[in-house]
Amino acid sequence: ICVRDNDGMPQVLVNTCRHRGNAICRADEGHATSFMCTYHGWTYDLKGALVGVPGFKEVYHEELDRENWGLIKAGQVDTFSGFIFATLDAEAPPLYEYLGEVARIGLNLLAARGDIAMVGGVGKYVIPCNWKLAADNSWDFYHPYFSHASAFMSGIGQAQPAAAGKEEPPPPSAPSGSTTRLLQTQIVALGEYGHALSGPVLTEEMANRGTYTGGGHAWRKTERAKEMLTQVGLDSFGYSNVFPNCWVAQINGQICLRMPKGPSKTEMWWFTFVDKAMSQEVRQKHINGVMHTFGPAGMLEQEDGENWEQSTIGTRGIVSREYPLNYSLNRGKGEIIDDETGPAHIKTHVNEHAQLWYYRGWADWMAAESWPELLANHSPSPQGYV
Repeated sequence: ICVRDNDGMPQVLVNTCRHRGNAICRADEGHATSFMCTYHGWTYDLKGALVGVPGFKEVYHEELDRENWGLIKAGQVDTFSGFIFATLDAEAPPLYEYLGEVARIGLNLLAARGDIAMVGGVGKYVIPCNWKLAADNSWDFYHPYFSHASAFMSGIGQAQPAAAGKEEPPPPSAPSGSTTRLLQTQIVALGEYGHALSGPVLTEEMANRGTYTGGGHAWRKTERAKEMLTQVGLDSFGYSNVFPNCWVAQINGQICLRMPKGPSKTEMWWFTFVDKAMSQEVRQKHINGVMHTFGPAGMLEQEDGENWEQSTIGTRGIVSREYPLNYSLNRGKGEIIDDETGPAHIKTHVNEHAQLWYYRGWADWMAAESWPELLANHSPSPQGYV
């Protein structure tokens, strides 16, 4: 539960009622006033204090010490570019330090678009896969022209119809030149703790082409974007993942949390953002576009989800566990460029550098017993070649 206190600062409370239930928000004129557990009716104020207990006199005989049974507060709460983050561990590093330049750029690829707001409602559904496969997919530009061939044939991702008096775009067709696409220049930035940004470099032709979400790239030329993003960020048409499971799908103006529900089940939480200055027509076009791309009705998500499910099943095989997986795509060929254009980065063709870095980060986290140990022993951002 995230609320703002009397000073307007965010406060995060763990939404587990101390009497075996979950607290939900109660509102008055659009503003939260309290939280009530739907199981037994325990009620909490905006600071998490227990203020209402059914039968406090009759069945608890006024002996329940309500001061000691409030909601648990997060160890740390902070904001970056309007996004609110919380951790239950008070020993974790400050948010700004934890994100580092790479993850900050990833979040700013949404925030720099203007005065953005989240579309009402969160898309939630479950895919029977391991959540790390879904996170791995954030930077996978090897698969689209194979896995998503049918989606591209249907017309998804193609330029929108031209304005009146201009030449119409060609009709949908099967994707071609996949080898050329694999050689398209990619930009990769690897941040500490497993954060990564990876994907195609935005070309002038791509920037001028209409998108299926109805959005454009004019925002990249604003002073706001130039201040919030380095040249690396301005050039990136890829995706960012805030480790461990926060995918910033900047191409669509979305964020997706891959929420583990066990080793073979992942719940997706999709948040869609729009610029408040959008006209109603453009706003609706954008929402329709992202709904038909990702989410339960998304063509790309259905194709990806099937791959993740089958890959998860494959890892359980007795024989398949005896054989290694291949992660050699462009390995050893990626030169780290450290210059004035932004964080250290790689410019190369389609690769798996971000995926490999992600799993190295995961290994660091699994090996550490505490935040202090992770801070002392995590892998530094690479130099030289990867």
